[in-house]
Amino acid sequence: MDDEVVQRVFQEGGRDYFQQQPSTSTSTSSSSSILQSLPLHVSFDHGYYLLVKSIQELREKKEGLVTVGIGGPSGSGKTSLAEKVASVIGCTVIPMENYRGGTDEGTDLDSIDFDALIRNLEDLTEGKDTKIPVFDFHQKKRVGSKAIKSAMSGVVIVDGTYALHAKLRSLLDIRVAVVGGVHFSLLSKVRYDIGDSCSLDYLIDSIFPLFRKHIEPDLHHAQIRINNSFVSSFREAIYKLKCRSELRPLKSHLDIILPWQSPDGQSTFFLKDEAQTDNFIEMYLRPPSANEEARINDWIKVRQSGIRYYLSLGDQRIVDKNFIIRPTAEFEVGRMTLGGLLALGYNVVVSYKRASTSVNIGSLSLSLETIDTLGETFLVLRGSDRKTVGAEALRMGITGQWLTKSYLEMILERKGVPRLNTPPLVSATSVSHNQEKDIAAPKPIRTTPNLVYQLEDLAQPWTRSPTKSKMEPVLPTWHFASSDRSHGGSVATGSSAFRDTMKLAPMPDSYDLDRGLLLAVQGIQFLLENKSVPVIVGIGGPSGSGKTSLAHKMANIVGCEVVSLESYFRPEQVKDFKYDDFNSLDLPLLSKNIGDIKHGRKTKIPVFNLETGSRSCFKELEISEDCGVIIFEGVYALHPEIRKSLDLWIAVVGGVHSHLISRVQRDKSRVGCFMSQNEIMMTVFPIFQQHIEPHLVHAHLKIRNDFDPVLSPESSLFVLKSNKQVAYQDILNILDSVKFCSSVQNFIDIYLRLPGTPANGHIAESDCVRVRICEGRFALLIREPIREGNFIIQPKVDFDISISTVSGLLNLGYQAVAYIEASALIYQDGKILIEVDHLQDAPSPYLQIKGVNKEAVAAAGSALKLDGSYTTKSYLQIILERLPLVERSYSGTHTHQAARLQELVESIQSQWTKQGGSTPSESSQSREVSPMDGIIEDMQCRIRRLERWHTINTVLWTFLMSALIGYSLYQRKRQ
Repeated sequence: MDDEVVQRVFQEGGRDYFQQQPSTSTSTSSSSSILQSLPLHVSFDHGYYLLVKSIQELREKKEGLVTVGIGGPSGSGKTSLAEKVASVIGCTVIPMENYRGGTDEGTDLDSIDFDALIRNLEDLTEGKDTKIPVFDFHQKKRVGSKAIKSAMSGVVIVDGTYALHAKLRSLLDIRVAVVGGVHFSLLSKVRYDIGDSCSLDYLIDSIFPLFRKHIEPDLHHAQIRINNSFVSSFREAIYKLKCRSELRPLKSHLDIILPWQSPDGQSTFFLKDEAQTDNFIEMYLRPPSANEEARINDWIKVRQSGIRYYLSLGDQRIVDKNFIIRPTAEFEVGRMTLGGLLALGYNVVVSYKRASTSVNIGSLSLSLETIDTLGETFLVLRGSDRKTVGAEALRMGITGQWLTKSYLEMILERKGVPRLNTPPLVSATSVSHNQEKDIAAPKPIRTTPNLVYQLEDLAQPWTRSPTKSKMEPVLPTWHFASSDRSHGGSVATGSSAFRDTMKLAPMPDSYDLDRGLLLAVQGIQFLLENKSVPVIVGIGGPSGSGKTSLAHKMANIVGCEVVSLESYFRPEQVKDFKYDDFNSLDLPLLSKNIGDIKHGRKTKIPVFNLETGSRSCFKELEISEDCGVIIFEGVYALHPEIRKSLDLWIAVVGGVHSHLISRVQRDKSRVGCFMSQNEIMMTVFPIFQQHIEPHLVHAHLKIRNDFDPVLSPESSLFVLKSNKQVAYQDILNILDSVKFCSSVQNFIDIYLRLPGTPANGHIAESDCVRVRICEGRFALLIREPIREGNFIIQPKVDFDISISTVSGLLNLGYQAVAYIEASALIYQDGKILIEVDHLQDAPSPYLQIKGVNKEAVAAAGSALKLDGSYTTKSYLQIILERLPLVERSYSGTHTHQAARLQELVESIQSQWTKQGGSTPSESSQSREVSPMDGIIEDMQCRIRRLERWHTINTVLWTFLMSALIGYSLYQRKRQ
């Protein structure tokens, strides 16, 4: 019954796994969970990973249905979590909102039909089909039912505010509580707006009146407690083009049909009946402490659709040329939240009706939106890819004048900003919701606009406080540090003297990836508005911190080029793997390229081939007026010799850089050796503290990347693997011939493990750190992917590290225990990637189908007739199964390959020594890789564990003897 994978996941979550004793009861309507409660909360990504692993474990160990309840306040992210888990597990999700009555407040406990929900769950648990209700939010009533077949429902998720209520808990195997999201952000925003005169409990009772009494008590019964710090993100931004409807070449107001021209040039007609019609009321609430000149970004937007209310904090959008770029920023809240905001003094300054008629074609949405206050109709084209939206607009023949102002800005321009009314004072007498203390009136206008309050300064339970040390309800704004702009009358705006004078002022704090991405794009726009073209951006940080991902996300929003500093490697330096050495860069060529870009000249950027270790060619680059931005990213992008020529300096830390340090610390503690994170970092990333970190402190914008791409569902790559032989022509037939391309890669996988790791004498992938050597790069995988059904769900990208990091792991005592060498033939068309891997120790090749769309990957597998031949085993498992039993227990290589593995490890060590690094014998934390030293280290770790147990036993024995002596003295005195 031991599941090592789940045990490891549970250990990371801070809980123990225990086996439930067999029950003598025959009732099937109640099944206690076999998971123990988590004492602390985890992030959204980590909670998602834990939940998926827990469901998989229960499904294997428990007969019958697995039931999951996901509860939490409105806007915390419950539904997003349920949908993401369902996309991986393939389970049935039952929304509790369908069980509400005809009232218009779905958060009211009395409006939920618990009896119907319990009957549905009991039917599914007993193996019976059932019907769940369907609620229409526009008609405010139930309009029918939906059949759920028990045979198709191995896992059922109940999603709702009261999913952990006492009436349901006995029916749930796994209980998950989600807090945070807009729930925390709105509290932080309101506390910032009205000051600190109101207690946090009062704000909670005003904005979320049912939370403390009816919701929060149930959340403490959860086994997995998730704190969702996500509010809005431009990672998956929505790109929008908007113009007035009379400028479009379509029939007015969708009276009859919507003609659409597909990418292949053929016209498709959509009947009016296929269009979706929606009516919204959009309101903007101004804070009680705001003056009339306050920015509209400080207002709160509430959108009403039927009896649903959606809230977003401020007008979070980016305007770039003709595009309006918005994040996913709306969260559903209850009607009582709106009433609570009004009671606290917020004023509805603008309100208008928006009638929308839209059709969805693929990933795009075409809408006609009528605004009653403006009396105009607008054509809006939306999509998740900037280039696709722009291309389809041209293909449709829309040539009118694009509008980049929001409807709110148009209304304010036409009617002006409403006058500021005196906000109502908060009553100082006794109020409802069991408020125990008097509350003073909110403070007047705030004098420090960028002041940020910290909710953590108050002693609050985990359900009310974010995990981050600071809340950021209001983002700071960019400004120049130089005050010479007022004297710039004699200096031309486009001159180099003007550019050198105008320097950005650094941001006062560090920010998470989502806020950092928004601030980075706003910084570029600020420079474009106040300085001449071009704007040159530098993104620096350690290997694996997320620089490249951030650069390409910025480039996708702004529409610019990204140049990696790896292109400037000197071939003679790269042959010795000196990727982390600043002298490996061709600085004169880089300086020439930046100088050409600054002066508007064409320049030639080198293209470096890491596999051959040489420059393959040069590509011409010219910064046009339409773009005006270029991004340089690399480890040394903020070096003084480089950053002096850049306009915006961005530092990124975290990512796999911090995750590897945490993983090493965890592995060390498991074998009884304890090391601080600073000690680990100095060994694994020796160059960081000496040569990289000193440059990052000067950055204008500092970003901390807490994103874990292995845990996060946002970066999932779905993989199907089979060893069935497929003809080359069959692969060509399922790929797009226009976008088809192929390549060949050779790679070596080395698995590193600490000696003394408890693995029952076998090599387990979960105990190893995988290092892949491919095309001269070292890529790291520190956590195994999720396996569900036939699919392997892994991160989209590899995480590059330097040779010094690999050598540092060896110095810390990690031993190379397995070795896999393979060559891969890769075929792709932009949507599907097919990889044919020839393993050196496998008799036949393995085929992998990869893609971000699960259905597309499955369809490609079916087209290749691979159904029934899939495997989710890793290549390590496949190779180990082919080894003799003796070699399988102690090594992941054949005897004749052990010399090759030892040679490879020694090569890594020698290359790092050539670069000035220390050998294992020279490092204070080093360990030799020889078998004898491994045995010695294992014995030392055992001795340390015995010493700790001896200390604990001594303390317990002393306490017990003291208690016995005291009790005997008490009895003697009493006698």
